Amino acid sequence: MKLKLDENGHVVVQDGKPVYVHDDGKEVAFDAPQTVATITRLNGEAKTHREAKEQFEAQAKAFEGLDPVKVKEALNIVQNLDAKKLVDAGEVDKVKAEITEALKQTYEPQLQKLTQERDSVQQQLHSELIGGGFARSKFIQDNIAVPVDMIQATFGKNFQIENGKVVAVGADGQKIYSRTRPGEIADFDEALETLVGGYQHKDSILKGSQAGGGGFQGGGQGGGAKTMTRQQFESLDPVGRAQFTREGGQIQ
Repeated sequence: MKLKLDENGHVVVQDGKPVYVHDDGKEVAFDAPQTVATITRLNGEAKTHREAKEQFEAQAKAFEGLDPVKVKEALNIVQNLDAKKLVDAGEVDKVKAEITEALKQTYEPQLQKLTQERDSVQQQLHSELIGGGFARSKFIQDNIAVPVDMIQATFGKNFQIENGKVVAVGADGQKIYSRTRPGEIADFDEALETLVGGYQHKDSILKGSQAGGGGFQGGGQGGGAKTMTRQQFESLDPVGRAQFTREGGQIQ
């Protein structure tokens, strides 16, 4: 396609538009403004199509790896669900029960394991804090005549763990408070001293210089051996009986 020229070599113009001659000889006046407008419109359409394509590709990326056939089947199942029929048939409760059972089977063993581990830790803590308290007690070393394990067997139930600390309770179940530090919980030895002081058979577990009266009575036989009646002996707890026997006590 080329411009049409007259005999003087000037461009032929028709209605203010240059005339072009196509290869087949057909002459066409070139409308430049209209052509520019058309190009602008086509560019706009191309941009719109490109943006739509990019948006679609971004949305489709989320479904990569999915089988279109299976997706369609799943959608059909959902569309065909009749909620009322499910409720009427009790299927909703069935599904809930199945989910609950599945969760139970999955997490109950883990919960049991955690519970066992917690109990084990608590037992170890109890043994260390309370058992260690008896083993290290200066009050026991200085004042108690019977073995530590006997004292722990007798008074161990009065000690418990609260917030990681040892707390003692009396026979009434109330916490034992310090006499030297009013308003504060008694420490291990002070609490144990209080418990021993209120013990019915304390004379049978205290060292000789600490005992003051009680169930024992000085006897006349065996070089000052201690004696007591059968009733008094039977009223003693196992610790008291063991101590009485160990010291050669006699029953009248």
